[in-house]
Amino acid sequence: MTLCQQCEQLLDELEQVLESYELLQSTPPSPKRLASTEPFAVDTLACHEWLQWIFLPRMRQLVLSGQSLPSNVEMAPYVEEAMKDQYGAAAVVNVIYRIDALFAQS
Repeated sequence: MTLCQQCEQLLDELEQVLESYELLQSTPPSPKRLASTEPFAVDTLACHEWLQWIFLPRMRQLVLSGQSLPSNVEMAPYVEEAMKDQYGAAAVVNVIYRIDALFAQS
């Protein structure tokens, strides 16, 4: 299985985990909130919102267009801290650690 296929599988799994813990939203945040220039949009979005509305779409676009995956990315510490009191955090963090590990291979 290629790195892109593994990435696509992990992105699907992340989306499923977010959905299973009712962390997916049906209405996107405002364009202003999505336009944050801060890492992880910490000033405008909750972590699960960033995952749903920024991270997942951008990574899917990279995979679909055949572009290189990011390397040396460490999202897990942020996600772990940002979601520490949220229902389903452990499952989300588990997938994020695996995504980080995959990106380390690219």
